[in-house]
Amino acid sequence: MKALQGKTGWMLLLALAIAFPLITPNSYYLTVMTLAFIYAIATLGLNLITGYTGQLNLAHGGFMAIGAYTLGILTVDHQVPFWLAFVLAGVICMVLGYVVGVVSLRLKGHYFSIFTMCVGYIIYLLIEKWESLTHGTVGLIGIPVPAAIGPLSFDSVQAQYYLVLAFLAVGTFLMHRIVTSLLGRSFMAVRNSDALAEALGLNLMRTKVLSFVLSVGYAGFAGALYAGQVRFLGPDIARTDLTFDMVMSMLVGGIGTIFGPLLGAVLVPWITQSLQFMQDYRMLVFGPVLILLIIFVPDGIVGSYLKKQARKAAAARRGKQAQPAAAGSSNTTAVPTTRAGADHA
Repeated sequence: MKALQGKTGWMLLLALAIAFPLITPNSYYLTVMTLAFIYAIATLGLNLITGYTGQLNLAHGGFMAIGAYTLGILTVDHQVPFWLAFVLAGVICMVLGYVVGVVSLRLKGHYFSIFTMCVGYIIYLLIEKWESLTHGTVGLIGIPVPAAIGPLSFDSVQAQYYLVLAFLAVGTFLMHRIVTSLLGRSFMAVRNSDALAEALGLNLMRTKVLSFVLSVGYAGFAGALYAGQVRFLGPDIARTDLTFDMVMSMLVGGIGTIFGPLLGAVLVPWITQSLQFMQDYRMLVFGPVLILLIIFVPDGIVGSYLKKQARKAAAARRGKQAQPAAAGSSNTTAVPTTRAGADHA
């Protein structure tokens, strides 16, 4: 895993992802991986507001549903070109995220999470009950596949896989640039302490709202990709189960890291597919697993590995600092002994 921390590791992962369609036995696995990549994009956004800014947004799945329904409504009911609807899906999510963020981020801790959970449920109810706009429980049918870009068409499962992979690669790159920039350090200062962030001269509200807006923007674009992939939408996409899966992906991989949520977002859908035979009892499986993760592996796979490496590096530094000190101590004791011997002689 150490190699995955550098550019070489990321390029290796990208190469494996590009080669996956060539080694997968059928299109079903390709479809599952495509959906996993879409969830990974949304999970990256949730990780920004939760892992880097310290605000648990339980309405994240609802914003992904807004992005999906925006694209579906615009393309199916109003014949808007796919890519224009795609851009509008992300923009509308960010605008709504700004409104919700300005109101909700005045709250702190559990109060913010409870408020966003209520927002997520309101989004679900609006999608289910506002039949004139969302088609209610009937759902949206016949959402078009992504439109061709020049000579590139996306009618096949393999072409859609590579399209989503391209968006995931771009989204990961942009997220890395954000969290390693001065802006990302501002987010982490807010996560560590509101008082510390204010002492550094940061505008708490503006910083939190900006993180929230960027976060739901990722969810909106992921939702638009989801709509173009499955081509049918129902109210179930806005249920809290989706947000729960994203939270679990962060915890499995490692919250507050880049690679962790990606790893978790790929693992969780495959585990879910493996447990389809007990779909009615799914939460009875994932619930205890999540509790055990929080208790025994709170930093996730990647987070635990990085902490272990940091401890080793710190121990190595202490060892290097101790060596010159020990050598100096040895020389100091040797000189008086020699002089004593000479005087005795």
